[in-house]
Amino acid sequence: MVPRLWLLIFLGVGTSGIQHWDGSALQGQRNSSGRLHWESQCQYQLRHLQDGARITAMLPPRLEGHWISTSCEVRPGPEFLTRSYMFFSNRLFKAYQFYYQDPSCREPLYSLLIKGKIRLRQTSWITRGATEANYHLHKVGIVFHSQSAILEIAERINQTSGRGCGKLLPPGRSWTPGTVYELLSAKAERDCTGALGFAMHELSLIRVERHYKLQQMPGNRVVEELYLGDIHTEWSERLHYRPTGYQHPLQSAMHHSHPCPACGIIYRSDEHHPPILPHKAMLPLRLSGRWVSMRCEVRPAVLFLTRFFTFHGNNRTWEGYYHHYSDPACRQPTFTVYAFGHYNKGTLSTKVRGGSELTFRVTQARVTPMDQVTVAMLNFSQPGSCGDAGSWSLGTEQDVTPTNGCLPLGIQLPHVEFELFKIEQDMKGQSLLFIGERPTDGSNPDIPEKRPTSYQAPLVQCAGAPAVFSRPLHHSHQPEKYRSSRNRASKVHSTGILLLIVALTSLRWGLN
Repeated sequence: MVPRLWLLIFLGVGTSGIQHWDGSALQGQRNSSGRLHWESQCQYQLRHLQDGARITAMLPPRLEGHWISTSCEVRPGPEFLTRSYMFFSNRLFKAYQFYYQDPSCREPLYSLLIKGKIRLRQTSWITRGATEANYHLHKVGIVFHSQSAILEIAERINQTSGRGCGKLLPPGRSWTPGTVYELLSAKAERDCTGALGFAMHELSLIRVERHYKLQQMPGNRVVEELYLGDIHTEWSERLHYRPTGYQHPLQSAMHHSHPCPACGIIYRSDEHHPPILPHKAMLPLRLSGRWVSMRCEVRPAVLFLTRFFTFHGNNRTWEGYYHHYSDPACRQPTFTVYAFGHYNKGTLSTKVRGGSELTFRVTQARVTPMDQVTVAMLNFSQPGSCGDAGSWSLGTEQDVTPTNGCLPLGIQLPHVEFELFKIEQDMKGQSLLFIGERPTDGSNPDIPEKRPTSYQAPLVQCAGAPAVFSRPLHHSHQPEKYRSSRNRASKVHSTGILLLIVALTSLRWGLN
């Protein structure tokens, strides 16, 4: 679900004063993992990621230091890469981007060496919890690690780049391993990076989080993560897009999670010695069981959410709960959507190595408003466009299948989506499910040509397949009427309601 930007900003402002119900105040004994005896692993996972005491955002963000990828990353295209960024106290930075042929990041193609300067600006008024920044590139150099890579890049530069770029790279036969070829020079006023779809706009949106481990475990008890702006899913938009979401975070080389075999390898690498990550076996895609978000997720155009899926492999049906919030910590709920449908067996992707292509059909949906702004929006919707208009109330679920979805939230039923999935296992032995990244423009992948080529943040498996269909997963957040009495100062004013009524236009909603 990706709402129109200005409407979601209004939703965020309208609920910014709402206090959340503190899950840590729950009474009851905990086991050694911190889980309450009465709650399931899935419930614990959601409560864990919503526990504000464990995660703090550093404002303003402290960039100084060395930040590295923790695994092989996938960008739209697809592009497989690892990153290693260094920020210095004088605002200068040096960044490495290592690109590969394969999804395990073991077959390097070329490395980019990027140097420049960055200046933090103000807190973002678009993406809550982020800081905006300006950057200036001084130099971008490229080092090739295979002859096939230099032949391909040289052809792209000759076809698409401007003056002074045609003879930048030598013919393939005279290629010298280890040579740094300068693609961009501020001093020489030359920029030949466009052919690579290269831009560092990710530096224009920044968030730094510090995660605290409450239990004693080997390694660091504090993990610092750097979130940089997302990459547009359409290649043609990359050079102009200004991020409103994030990529998979980098971790501090000094404060990273354990175990992390890739971290040390990436930390020691440079443009002449790209990291070769440990081999990772490709797991077969067997969709079954329950999967839940590992963090509060953000999507472009400023949407914060957590996801909880159940897959029934015996009859290929699926259920999903999408809990939406107005804040980057996922503590201020706005509405929840339940969806149900079917999916096909799937086939191996010929475009994205390691991925599988599936087709999903959504046939049923239910909506639960969790704040007064959403209640008002739904009650003022056109009759027949979203459940029983005028009867919506806080915390009460309604079936929107009879109205073919919910127009104010952009839900259309039935609809089909063309998806990309993969399953991996992390170093802790947990199964992770990666689902295709949503289109940046807010549309749905409803035709094969819009099938994703990269992935969202992974879900972790929290339980096996249940014998019956799921009931709503209770978690620590309750509707406004059950929160602290301090909320009452945050009631929505009539002027805001009128603005919201005017704003009853499509919030685009998608399956995964």
